Amino acid sequence: MTLNVYLSGEIHTDWREQIIEGATGLNVVFSGPVTDHAASDDCGVAILGAEENKYWHDHKGAMINAIRTRKGISDADVVVVRFGDQYKQWNAAFDAGYAAALGKSLIILHGPDHAHPLKEVDAAALAVAERPGQVVEILRYVLTGTLPE
Repeated sequence: MTLNVYLSGEIHTDWREQIIEGATGLNVVFSGPVTDHAASDDCGVAILGAEENKYWHDHKGAMINAIRTRKGISDADVVVVRFGDQYKQWNAAFDAGYAAALGKSLIILHGPDHAHPLKEVDAAALAVAERPGQVVEILRYVLTGTLPE
């Protein structure tokens, strides 16, 4: 069995790299959004032309990024959504809701301080983890039936 895993959410820490590295040797294909913050914010105006109004600048970028996000989530077997400590990640919450609406297996990743504000998001998930290593262990168990040592 191969798992297609979409890694969504916070882009300011190395959680994705920790999961990808930890899953070495597992039959997992990872995908995710563009994590270059400037490229993600400015792709719309870089491709479609400048906007004087910041709303339209952001809107163009969001629409282009949504093409990749929709494809990645649609193709995924498992969607992991990380909520970081530093920013309000409305896009991550949207991705979690979209994945849940599509019936995707959803793993939410956040620290204990977010347990209350994300209770509805967590309720839609099949697992809620606090550390990237826990996500790796979930993937390992799903693929091999092996418990952590």
